[in-house]
Amino acid sequence: MRALGIDYGERRIGLALSDVTGLLASPWKTIPSAANLKTSAEHLVEAVKQLMSEEDGLGAIVIGLPRRLSGEANAQTARVRELATMIAAAVDVPVSLQDERLTSREADALLARGERDWRQRKKQVDAVAAALILQDYLDGRPRPTEPPDTHTA
Repeated sequence: MRALGIDYGERRIGLALSDVTGLLASPWKTIPSAANLKTSAEHLVEAVKQLMSEEDGLGAIVIGLPRRLSGEANAQTARVRELATMIAAAVDVPVSLQDERLTSREADALLARGERDWRQRKKQVDAVAAALILQDYLDGRPRPTEPPDTHTA
């Protein structure tokens, strides 16, 4: 089962995908954010439907939930909750919210190791942040355990 990670921003939306095992998240792409939230939701629903139609399908959508460092809601929190509600109403895939505090900063730091030019990093930072959000979600899910080996030697 693949999962889609979304890092919503007013200018850009970062997208990430997990592998089919649901263990590893990778940056996918960045798309421009629309002038209004409804249009951004429609663009994301199109991407979700495309992924659902592919062979590997889509089993989960994870949207980064912005908050202040203290954990309190900020100006973007309500917008992201509304975006999640719109997407959930349009597709038959579970939508989860995942804390995204400091993920953009962490993404920029990771990218800075290989790219010193901030203009080049800026093009990738949202997708990398989406991958960090998605990886946090994947790491926090319970894993099925292997059945004990019942074969005797």
